Amino acid sequence: MTVLFVSGTGTEIGKTITTAAIAALALAGGRSVAVLKPAQTGVAPGEPGDVFEVRRLAGEAVTGVELARFPEPLAPNTAARRASMVPVGAEQTAEAAAKLATEHDLVLVEGAGGLLVRFDDAGGTLADAARLLQAPVLVVTPAGLGTLNSTSLTGEALRSRGIEFTGVVVGSWPTEPDLASRCNLADLPESAGAPLLGTVPEGAGRLAPADFRTRAAGWLAPALGGVWSI
Repeated sequence: MTVLFVSGTGTEIGKTITTAAIAALALAGGRSVAVLKPAQTGVAPGEPGDVFEVRRLAGEAVTGVELARFPEPLAPNTAARRASMVPVGAEQTAEAAAKLATEHDLVLVEGAGGLLVRFDDAGGTLADAARLLQAPVLVVTPAGLGTLNSTSLTGEALRSRGIEFTGVVVGSWPTEPDLASRCNLADLPESAGAPLLGTVPEGAGRLAPADFRTRAAGWLAPALGGVWSI
């Protein structure tokens, strides 16, 4: 698994923190790691974005690459159009990931929003970039009501395109999970048609970096370098 795409069922559900946890475990295992953010939206020039956050939490040994940055917090294609900027296409994303893969043991490509958010006017998506590279996709999802449906739909979209669905990670597991969240933990693998590979606790991104790196193994399954199990 040289290139892994990290997508989700929506936005603000823990993709960046999950990416950081995977990166931290890979670094701890002696692997060289790069994180690629094709399109960063909603962040002004000079402000720290998702790549900065991954490197802050996982370690500065992570190579961070951001292909484009658009100021408004919108879908990449919309944000690029409104800023009169050139969008980032699936082909450009795949090419950048492939180049990084020649220099690193693991390349993590973090998407913006969900799997089928449009990158450009041609309708290119993160799924298209993953298909071009024949790379697997990890899906980050929330814990509560609605997650079974959105995760199932994302899984169908991946399978219909012939893309490997590596598994699911709950991106922000509640400190006090309600009934729906507890039931979803058992039901997600069946709905997704893919294994559940971890639960990242809510607030994990607020931990001190050293603490984050120490605890990350307990959040992710062995397939992602950790020791977590349901």
